[in-house]
Amino acid sequence: MARITDFREAGFSSLLEELQWRGLVSQSTDRERLAQALDGEPITYYCGFDPTAASLHIGNLVQLINMRHLQLAGHHPIALVGGATGLIGDPRQSGERTLNPKDVVAGWAERLKRQIGGILDTEGDNPVRFVSNYDWTAQMSVIDFLRDVGKNFRLGTMLAKDTVARRLNSEEGISFTEFSYQVLQGNDFLHLFDEYHCTLELGGSDQWGNLTSGLDLIHKVRGVDVNVFTSPIITDAQGKKFGKSEGNAVWLDATMLSPYKFYQFWINRPDAEMESLLKAFTFLPKDEIERLIEESKTNPGAREAQKALAWEVTSFVHGEQATQAAIDASTALFGRGGDLHAIDEGTLESVLEGFKVADENGEHVFPQAEAGARVIDAAQSAGLFKSGSEARRAIKSGGVYLNNARVEDEEATLTEDDFLGGRFALIRRGKKALGVVERH
Repeated sequence: MARITDFREAGFSSLLEELQWRGLVSQSTDRERLAQALDGEPITYYCGFDPTAASLHIGNLVQLINMRHLQLAGHHPIALVGGATGLIGDPRQSGERTLNPKDVVAGWAERLKRQIGGILDTEGDNPVRFVSNYDWTAQMSVIDFLRDVGKNFRLGTMLAKDTVARRLNSEEGISFTEFSYQVLQGNDFLHLFDEYHCTLELGGSDQWGNLTSGLDLIHKVRGVDVNVFTSPIITDAQGKKFGKSEGNAVWLDATMLSPYKFYQFWINRPDAEMESLLKAFTFLPKDEIERLIEESKTNPGAREAQKALAWEVTSFVHGEQATQAAIDASTALFGRGGDLHAIDEGTLESVLEGFKVADENGEHVFPQAEAGARVIDAAQSAGLFKSGSEARRAIKSGGVYLNNARVEDEEATLTEDDFLGGRFALIRRGKKALGVVERH
């Protein structure tokens, strides 16, 4: 990952101005006050992540990138993993959340901590601090919560929050549980202000109402003005949201979405998205981003911008070694270099996932083949040819490859050694048509 340059070197007057140029700021408290806070002595800031799933996704990644920008600038990060709020879930526009069991939420919280710790610095002179709001929320009785926290909130203000207002006007309405979420989050900010003198909260733009709850609470009970700012919800060129609620989640957990697939997601983004994605999701300096954007316009076929984007984001999330393995696998797969036998089984399986074929039940599976089976039969099973005679003609013309080695014999058979990792044999027709069979 390329390290960010100081905002002054890039010609910005403040860190906030650079974040705005990168498209990472949507709503905020007073911009001048916020800019002064970010450019002054180090402050403590926090962002909350609720364990409502087993992994964060790229919608959360925007918050982690903002946290990383501030951490690199010397400010002190707190990552709040919502052990309490994760049991409730913030109100969604689409309807009431399903409440997950406590042990499941606790397990997800640990997974999220590991993910965040792999992205933000956890050692050195400015490590991220992890906290769980369960630690202070669980100690409060209902009476304490209502007397000490609830009395500071006005119903009219709470009802006016955008998501709450929309849910109230829906057929489903909103439960008291989800309605109280903003009070819990406001209390989190107050606790972190008291405990760590935290004076800034970050979040997505859909969290603005929850963020300002803490802002107002601190002003009311402590008489201090703190800051919040949100980042915009990232969408693709068609305006569709990247996020798990849309059913197209790009997970950050390698066990839920492999580094190879994660890399492929970014490298396949269209030219129209390059400017916004390079600015928001990479730490490349301004002049390099502008060069890549210009290159994508003048020489789009080279896809230099996409390659830079995919490398930067994947290495930021999964590390350079996993990113290079994904690139090597893709290169080796289509015979453009590299050693197929050097690809580890996990990467190989994730790479080949997209080459499954539908069986008689409509399930997508790897077609099965045994050592001793003819290559032409395996190629048909993999969907590369409709008939044996078609496969023979292709072999005769030199257009069939087994694990990137040209097949010369029309009656060639698969051997034990042809199954990569003891599992997969790759058969290619021409340069681009690839099929896979799995050892039976």
